[in-house]
Amino acid sequence: MNTIENKTFDEMKIGDTASIKHRVLQKDIELFSIMCGDVNPAHLDPTYAKGDMFHKIIAQGMWGASFFSTVLGTELPGPGTIYLDQTLKFEQPIFIGDSITISVTVSSKKAGKYNIVELDCQCINQDNKVVISGLATVIAPDKKMKLEASVLPTATLKMPIREWYKKLASKSSMAPLKTAIVHPVDALSLQGAIESAQAGLIIPILVGPKDKIQAAAKENNLDISSYKLIPTLHSLEAAEKAVALARSGEVEALMKGKIHTDELMHAVIDKDKGLRTARRMSHIFAMDVPNYFKPLFITDAAINLFPHLTEKVDIVQNAIDLFQALGMGTPKVAIVSAVETVNEKIPSTLDACALCKMAERGEITGGILDGPLAFDNAISVESAKVKGIISEVAGDADIIVVPDVESGNMLYKQMTYLSGAEAAGIVIGATVPIILTSRGSDALSRQASCAMALHYVRNKKVIAK
Repeated sequence: MNTIENKTFDEMKIGDTASIKHRVLQKDIELFSIMCGDVNPAHLDPTYAKGDMFHKIIAQGMWGASFFSTVLGTELPGPGTIYLDQTLKFEQPIFIGDSITISVTVSSKKAGKYNIVELDCQCINQDNKVVISGLATVIAPDKKMKLEASVLPTATLKMPIREWYKKLASKSSMAPLKTAIVHPVDALSLQGAIESAQAGLIIPILVGPKDKIQAAAKENNLDISSYKLIPTLHSLEAAEKAVALARSGEVEALMKGKIHTDELMHAVIDKDKGLRTARRMSHIFAMDVPNYFKPLFITDAAINLFPHLTEKVDIVQNAIDLFQALGMGTPKVAIVSAVETVNEKIPSTLDACALCKMAERGEITGGILDGPLAFDNAISVESAKVKGIISEVAGDADIIVVPDVESGNMLYKQMTYLSGAEAAGIVIGATVPIILTSRGSDALSRQASCAMALHYVRNKKVIAK
C-alpha cells in the first residue's frame, strides 16, 4: 500500500527539498480551465493561433503553479500543512508536451504559536529552464502523520477528432466542397453525406443505382430530395462516373460510400481516365487517441502495400502538406520501424535514414523528420529518455509514417478497437482528395473526414499534374 509521510517542523532543516515530475497534457489544461471556469479558446483550443502567447503563459503557468500545493501537501512538509501565502513569477511559457519538475526547498523556519516555514518554489522544464519561481509560506505540522495515499479518480475529457474538425470548418467562410458520393446505398454513407452537407462542409452529388439509394434513404427516413442524384447500373460504373466528374471539374472531392476501396481506387488510378498526378497517392488517418495529448496522424495504412523509398517520399510529403493545410504548423514526423537503430537486415530502418537525409537536403519540405524510431519512443518522452534518444520528434510526434500497409493497418485497428481511438481519413496525391473511410465508419467520422478534405482543398499547395 502506498503511503505519504510528513516532516514535522522540528524534523525539517534548511535546505531540505522535495519534488515531483509531470508530463503536460492537453486534458490537464482542460480540467484546470473547467475547475476555474476559464473557457478562453487560447487555453482550450489546440488549433488556436500560437502567436497569442500571453494567454498560454498565464493559463498553463497557473496550472503549473498548482502543483506546488501538491508537493507541499504530500511531500514537504506533507500532510497537516496549512498554506498561508505564495508569490510566483512566470518566467517561461509551459507548452503541451513539456515534462516539468516542480520542487520546493526549505529556506527559513520561525518557531512560535504557529510554526512558520518558508520554501523556495521552482518549476523547470525538460530543457532545465526555470519556468516558474517564487516563495511559499506555510504553517508546518507539529505532529507526525503517516497516511495511505488516496487514489484519485480518473478524469477523462475528450474532444473527439470529429468535433475538432468541425471546429476547424466553423472558423472560416470556406465554400463547401462539391463532392461525389460514390455508391451511397446504405444508411451510414447517406447519413454521413447529409450531415456533412448540413454542417456546410460539402455539396453532395449522389452517384450510384437510383433504386438502391432511394430505398436506403426511405428505409432510414433520410431526406435526399434536395441533392442531385446521378444514376448508374452498379458500383463499378458509379466509381467511373464519379472519377469522370472530378476530371471535368464538376466535383472537387470524392467520398466513398458502400463500395470496396479497391473498386473505387481502380477507377481513380486508371492511367487514361483516372485522377493521377506526379505525386504518389497515399492515405492519412487523423487519430484521436485517448492516451495521447494531441491528434496523431498515421500514414499509409490503407493504399500503398509495401512502398519503396521513392514512394515513401511522396507519402511523407502528402502527410506534411495535409497537416499544414489544416493550419497546424510544422509537423514532427516519426519514421517508425521495429527498432530505433539502423539495422541492415530491417530495410525500413535504412529507408528512415534516407528520408531524414532527404529532408535535410530539402527534398522533403515543411516538416521535422526523425527515424528510425520505434513506436514507443516516437510517442513517449519517457521511453526516448530511457533509450538515450535526443530528438525534437521523439515523444512528441505529430505524424507516424509506418513501414508498410500491414503494420499500419494493424496499428490503426489496434488503436481503434483496443484504445477507443477515433479516426478520420482521406487520400491525397490525386487531382482531388478522396474521403476514404471504412465501410463501417459512422456518419460523424465521415463528417470529420469531409472537414479535412475541405481544408486541404482550400488551403493546399499546388500539386503538379
